[in-house]
Amino acid sequence: MRTITNIFVSLFYTGYIKFIPGTFGTIISIIILYPILKFNLVSTNLFICLFLVILIFSLFFINKFSNYSNSHDSSIIVIDEFLGIYLIFIFYDFIYFLNDFFTIALIFIFFRFFDILKVFPANIIDRKIQNSLGVLLDDLVASIYTIIVLILLNVYFY
Repeated sequence: MRTITNIFVSLFYTGYIKFIPGTFGTIISIIILYPILKFNLVSTNLFICLFLVILIFSLFFINKFSNYSNSHDSSIIVIDEFLGIYLIFIFYDFIYFLNDFFTIALIFIFFRFFDILKVFPANIIDRKIQNSLGVLLDDLVASIYTIIVLILLNVYFY
């Protein structure tokens, strides 16, 4: 069970990269999710349902990992970046800006910015909620901020 947990929370061992694992987790997430979205490999409803399923599994596996590694929000855990990017991709049609390459670049830049900066309420969530939900929520807040910024960019510049 530890192997499955490690593979899941580290996004196929991406989290074990010593240098900026969250950034690599974000890149791998985009590489995995973008083709699914771009080539309509699943319906929108299924895409959203899979997000919810992965979210639930993440709560379970992050909890297991944290218990046996005796850590909270370890840098090895990058499934939270995956879910953050996933949430943004659910809104891709609303945030698309100029072309796919530019949109993906903006998603990456803004998501990493908000994830690293931990803008309110992510900073409080990160400090106060010391469980698997807290690990996920700060990244989902970063996703929401990214979505808002990209929608505003579309409104004012496109």
